[in-house]
Amino acid sequence: MNTKEIIYQLRTDNGLSQEELAEKVFVTRQAVSRWETGETVPNTETLKLLSNLFGVSINTLLGSPHKLICQCCGMPLDDKILSRNADGSLNEEYCQWCFADGTYVYHDMDQLIDVCVPNMVEQGFSEEQARTYMKQYLPTLDYWKRYKELADDGEFERFKETLIQEINDLRVPGMPKVEKLNALVGRFVNLPYRLPSGERVRFLNDNTTYLGTQLESEIAEGLCFGVLANMDFILICTYEAEGQNPELLVFRKR
Repeated sequence: MNTKEIIYQLRTDNGLSQEELAEKVFVTRQAVSRWETGETVPNTETLKLLSNLFGVSINTLLGSPHKLICQCCGMPLDDKILSRNADGSLNEEYCQWCFADGTYVYHDMDQLIDVCVPNMVEQGFSEEQARTYMKQYLPTLDYWKRYKELADDGEFERFKETLIQEINDLRVPGMPKVEKLNALVGRFVNLPYRLPSGERVRFLNDNTTYLGTQLESEIAEGLCFGVLANMDFILICTYEAEGQNPELLVFRKR
């Protein structure tokens, strides 16, 4: 699809008239009409507005002329897993697991490799092949080339260490000690918890990246603890295989 077709589809899929779209991105209806006939394309600033409005990348709006890959882990990128900047705009350089709300998640290449290897093994690589490939490939990506320039002098790692200490200080019965936290995207871990009223409630934002981990219970076979946290809260729950029967144990504001 080209730009004119993409804008038309996004507009109609969202139930907007040309006038309504024009109002939202501060142009005239005639400008929208010219985009949809292919007479013109939006300028850079308008493309940014359209990107934020529809939740798609500028690359998508332009017909996907470039193959986007995360410049931290190398994962192919599409609109569903793009990260976001601190102002909420889409970032086309990184996935949601490597860059969250304006913050770089990984500051240790070996730690990132430890996270990626199990996924690669599931795709048919041996662990040795996966580690060898990642150690050769990651240094070619922009983030690791510019790490000294982009790094935050360890501030984020110190934040994670503080979170880990706060979580372990809760001393939840049966839960092993938390050793590390990984980036987890909300829609993959947003379980529904039953309230005393019987109502089921989800507490997370599907598009937000959190820090968390999964731990096997020390006292109940087949039961896992889920830990999620960010700057605002700590959440601890239990669940069975495939996230079944989730139970909220702790939801504590920081």
